Amino acid sequence: MRSMLTASAVTGMGNFSLSAAQPLQTLDNHPGNRFKISLNAYSFNEPLRSGRTSLDAVLDFCAKEGFDAVDMTGYYFPGYPEVPTDDNIYHLKRKAHKLGLEISGTGIRTEFAIPDKLKRAEEVAFVKKWIEVAAKLGAPVIRIFTGRAIPENHTWQEVAEWIIQDIKSCVDHGKQYGVIVAVQNHNDFIKTADQMIQIIKQVNSEWFGLILDTGSYVTLEPYSEIRKTAEYAVNWQVKEKLNYNGKTELIDLEKLFQIIKASPYRGYLPIETLSPGDPFVIVPGFLKQVRDALDRVMRS
Repeated sequence: MRSMLTASAVTGMGNFSLSAAQPLQTLDNHPGNRFKISLNAYSFNEPLRSGRTSLDAVLDFCAKEGFDAVDMTGYYFPGYPEVPTDDNIYHLKRKAHKLGLEISGTGIRTEFAIPDKLKRAEEVAFVKKWIEVAAKLGAPVIRIFTGRAIPENHTWQEVAEWIIQDIKSCVDHGKQYGVIVAVQNHNDFIKTADQMIQIIKQVNSEWFGLILDTGSYVTLEPYSEIRKTAEYAVNWQVKEKLNYNGKTELIDLEKLFQIIKASPYRGYLPIETLSPGDPFVIVPGFLKQVRDALDRVMRS
């Protein structure tokens, strides 16, 4: 039922007003807190889906290019959306380790913006199964989505309440397995920073956070939206471009990394390229830009 062509695509204290939002992390901002560059496997979406490459080949590529880590997106495991076999999970985990690569996360498609409670319950069960996959894989974070849009004859707030309750159930399961559950802002049901913060506050768990997608704040000025939510990030998707006011422009990586450096976030910075063409050519070019910009920012 889940199409790979369709993207369906913390803790707050006190009351749930947006102005009272508190950051998830409390790490001191000092040079010893370093960033690690990861690759989101979705950069290889077309060749992975067509069978022209494999997760094994992507791991080899990441090691060759000097990535610190890889996001082993669930869509590319055999049989998805069914969970992969333990043999398959442990093969990739062992190979990543032998190559010196960490697993920065994994992700699945989810759709909680639906009125049917039984279908939402199926989504919760689906997430729980993949949380267990993430734990076996050694992924600290699993990426999920809220939903594509507001269903007809319902309000945003009404649907948000469904989503929050369902995510809470997923997060409780994630806590049991040591896996952080995180929603990606994806210009779908979640369009603005304030909407994202509301959901984070009301789920209200240190085992829940944001996968901050730099390319998917398109309603309001994106750098301001990124800055507002950076403190809630538990992982990232650093993309090549921004879309705003009907225009597409290259992201200012130095500006982005200044925002991230000033936030409490430390850890993986997965990149995701979406430009048409051969990712074996496109990814190394963007990786160099990311490395150079991050180096300049960290030296400043």
